[in-house]
Amino acid sequence: MFTATLIAPKGALEPALVETLRNAWGGAQAIWLSPDEAAEFHLQALPENLWQVWEDLQGMRVDLVVQPTEGRRKRMLLADMDSTMIQQECIDELADVAGVGDHVKKITARAMNGELDFEGALLERVALLKGLDEAVIDQVLAERISYMPGGKTLLATMRANGGHCVLVSGGFTAFTEKVAADLGFHENRANTLLIESGTLTGDVSRPILGREAKVAALEEVTEQLGITEADVIAVGDGANDLGMLGRAGTGVALHAKPSVAAQCDVRVNHGDLTALLFVQGYALQDFVLV
Repeated sequence: MFTATLIAPKGALEPALVETLRNAWGGAQAIWLSPDEAAEFHLQALPENLWQVWEDLQGMRVDLVVQPTEGRRKRMLLADMDSTMIQQECIDELADVAGVGDHVKKITARAMNGELDFEGALLERVALLKGLDEAVIDQVLAERISYMPGGKTLLATMRANGGHCVLVSGGFTAFTEKVAADLGFHENRANTLLIESGTLTGDVSRPILGREAKVAALEEVTEQLGITEADVIAVGDGANDLGMLGRAGTGVALHAKPSVAAQCDVRVNHGDLTALLFVQGYALQDFVLV
């Protein structure tokens, strides 16, 4: 048994569209998870034209996810931070204040697209921050960082249903600690910016947390909780997230780079973070709104 879930920005999902697709695929009666925003129906088999339909729906600002029905509600959330739980890349914002923003943004974009080695790209960018006053970190947090819509509701709802939430980032603990506390994560992992005499040294502590460290977090936390990787929903947008996205029971490419999204079966390009709840079968009335 499979479940097809359609998700769109609020007010953008037409009932006629849902019914047309349900009829074409021979699905069961549609269940509306949120009026004009999210609906699902069950299927006996995986549609052969799934990705052609997916492509067509993208032009209508509708995301489509088809997955096995059994086990889709997860017990753990493993989330990237930059451009996933927050709307910015922290290192780009620090670099902008330091006057090297354009240069660093280009490196970040190439690294997240998988064109550059993550560790080398991180060290190159951090080196450009050498001499920056550590007070800039708090300034960036206060003035430049905004949360991705739906994040607090995602966390609150999963926690209320027994979910364990982990924030894992190739960014910096100076940011993940604040983001994790604000959104309600149980724990967070990231790189540590080295600071001496109140200024950034242009380096980070070792070992560097990148793609493999995110996979390690998946392995370690699931073992600690006594659950399996199939019990995890992971979300990210960059090439360094592909390892954990591929290993998790449900790996969600959220507003991801095209080269990243192409390697993931679950792609959310138009919905916000509450799409991760709809994908698990939560209805709007199940949400813990904060």
